[in-house]
Amino acid sequence: MLHKEMLHWTLFTLMAVCTLAGVCLSALQLPGNWLVLAAAIGYDACNHWQPFGAKWLIALGVVALAGEAAEFLSSAVAAKRAGATRRAGLGALAGGLIGMLALSVPVPVIGTILGGMLGCFIGATVAEMTAHDDVSRGVKVGLFATIGRAFGMAAKLAATMAMAGAAISIALLSK
Repeated sequence: MLHKEMLHWTLFTLMAVCTLAGVCLSALQLPGNWLVLAAAIGYDACNHWQPFGAKWLIALGVVALAGEAAEFLSSAVAAKRAGATRRAGLGALAGGLIGMLALSVPVPVIGTILGGMLGCFIGATVAEMTAHDDVSRGVKVGLFATIGRAFGMAAKLAATMAMAGAAISIALLSK
């Protein structure tokens, strides 16, 4: 009995550390929500699929997908609200991704965030200016895309935090 209790708390601690790491990764625009989901699946598998079950794991997966979609699409949606062309929306997406990758190595930790925001702004602005030769319109679209990206980052972080809270709560309540 003592062995089983110790194993439970060891697995719970491992899952809790992974969920905390997942939240930190999501804050840095990395795939932390998937780490939280993997931790929940691992914990559930080690406990004979009893604590969570298929419904909760699917729900966590849906929340993870929604968080990723919010982060990925928010800049394009916000740029569209500013009257952006489709090209500017795609420029915001591509610029954000390129910026994240470009600044991740030279500026560790915050480089992904700064690079994503800066890349989103530059990508949307330049793409809009190739469609319409208007600097003020391009800057407006770039600002909207950047604000949208910030909201997307916040939405993904909120989704990851909700997933982590649900996973830890379910694991605690199952004991």
